[in-house]
Amino acid sequence: MCTTKKNIISTIFRKFNKYELKKILFTLGARKIKHTVILKIALLIAVLISLPRTLSLFDITNKLVDSFTEVSVQDIILRFLFIFLISFVSLELNTNWKNIYAQYSTFLRTCITIVLNTVLFLGIVQLLVSIYPLVTGQELSKSETGFMYFVYFVILMVTVFIARILNYQIIHHEDLLENEKLKQQNLQKELTALKNQINPHFLFNSLNSLNSIVRDNKDATTFIKKLSFMYRYILQSGERDLVSLQEELKFLDSYLHMQKTRYRDRFVVDIKIEEKYLQYELPPLALQLLVENAVKHNEISEKNPLQVNIYSKNETIYVENEIRLRTSFVDSTGNGLMNLDKRYFLLKKQHISISNKENIFRVKLPIN
Repeated sequence: MCTTKKNIISTIFRKFNKYELKKILFTLGARKIKHTVILKIALLIAVLISLPRTLSLFDITNKLVDSFTEVSVQDIILRFLFIFLISFVSLELNTNWKNIYAQYSTFLRTCITIVLNTVLFLGIVQLLVSIYPLVTGQELSKSETGFMYFVYFVILMVTVFIARILNYQIIHHEDLLENEKLKQQNLQKELTALKNQINPHFLFNSLNSLNSIVRDNKDATTFIKKLSFMYRYILQSGERDLVSLQEELKFLDSYLHMQKTRYRDRFVVDIKIEEKYLQYELPPLALQLLVENAVKHNEISEKNPLQVNIYSKNETIYVENEIRLRTSFVDSTGNGLMNLDKRYFLLKKQHISISNKENIFRVKLPIN
């Protein structure tokens, strides 16, 4: 027993050291900036630095100086306020406000963003041109009005670039947090499995002893074997993020045997999975959780038996049942489906789909 504990402790230390090394490498790798971001910043700097000489090339600067209105305190304050206004609204529009229509397609989001920025640009400049004479008492010449459109367009482009950089930083930060969270969860699962290495021996020995006692009872021995297989699968799957659909179905068969021992003909599960999908992967215990969810929340009786259908279609696994909610209290946290969706997104970058239309509760599990 002491030797076993020493082996477990040494294994835990190895896992920690391995995790720390991966964490350092991951952090170093995360410091790289995307080339597209660097390219956009470089283009922005080049355009801004080249702008004065470009204006000089066409003698625009000298022409504008002659037509500029007289500089006054009102003029400076008004221009400052409008530059601040377009900068603030543009940054808000291209960062925080974009979340309002984030659920749309990329093309539609792009079109909406272009339209809103165009409206903002034209609206701000037109408003400034309209109230400028009222505040300063001076009229803007055509050349100065044209130059104002040009300047505000440059300001808008600058703020759009800055907003994109800020968005990249947010996305990058969220990716770091998600990856770090997944690594911590995997480490916790590994450590939990290591700590429980001694306990399974006691359980399996007890099950073997029980199996020998009820040897003459075929149903009891089958039940014990299924239970033993389930427990072993749960322990082994705790060390893996994804398992094949074939493995999951084999585990589900053991779980269904135990439930049918309890409910008999009142509980039916119809499984129709195409063979070509058996090697596709999904998070362990996903199917079992969905069937267990149906058993937990629905009535199971002679009058209203529960039937769960599991089938494949277009690289998606469907698990569905008719809704007949229990009238008795159900002891449930309500986090099972939410946790499954989180696991799916962390491991496969996809979300599960849940619906209850036409009195049918249906969950879609993408496996592509």
